[in-house]
Amino acid sequence: MDGSPCEAIVLRCTDYGEADRIVTLLTHEHGICGAFARNARSSRRRFGGALHPFSRLRITWQTRRRGGLPQLAEVELLDGAHGLMANLDGMALAAYGCELIMALWPEEQAIPEVFDLLRSFLPAAASAEDGETLRLLMELRLLDAAGLLPHLGHCGECWAALGPGEYRFDAARGGTLCAACAHGHHGGVVVDALTLGSLVRLLRVDPLIFDGIRLSPLTVTQAGELLHHCVEETVGRPLKSERFLASLKGV
Repeated sequence: MDGSPCEAIVLRCTDYGEADRIVTLLTHEHGICGAFARNARSSRRRFGGALHPFSRLRITWQTRRRGGLPQLAEVELLDGAHGLMANLDGMALAAYGCELIMALWPEEQAIPEVFDLLRSFLPAAASAEDGETLRLLMELRLLDAAGLLPHLGHCGECWAALGPGEYRFDAARGGTLCAACAHGHHGGVVVDALTLGSLVRLLRVDPLIFDGIRLSPLTVTQAGELLHHCVEETVGRPLKSERFLASLKGV
């Protein structure tokens, strides 16, 4: 990475030693990057308290040392995400979105569309009245951006068209299964054709728009189960922030 400034969103912070901090950033130009912030905890003057999760920054790198993390030279706070800090539900949603991004993409792969998506998602999380809809929108859009979303609108095995009724959806078998392909199969989740149609239509909506999207209770429930199943199959391990979300719902 060169020393030119770039825009970044803080995904995660980890204290290191007595005074330093390791920061995981999503940058517009370089994707997910780890960075070393020397004396970030002992000197507020250097970074001004900007290095906390969900902050949007303009950063300047120091030259990377061989075999080590690049160091942050300068940081300008563009958005402190203060609305999230005052909203526990929103903060849990934001943490989940950030962790899912880190689980789906390797470091230092440019993903500017995901940066723009997260930049829109964070203020939506701060003011969300319907966290379940917001979560499934983020999951749907991230899986789609990563090219990991199974087939929704037709059978994932034989490509047959789907009519009205209920279907079995199994990400491990390519997505939605028609009655013939699903015969004797009990994996995945059961989902109505109306829910599948709603998800297909949501993929045509501008991915940076989160406000004003209303879904039926059936769609929210079934789409939430379907996308949770997709994330589990794709990531292959539980996400830590998901336990936090479940605890807030009393699950």
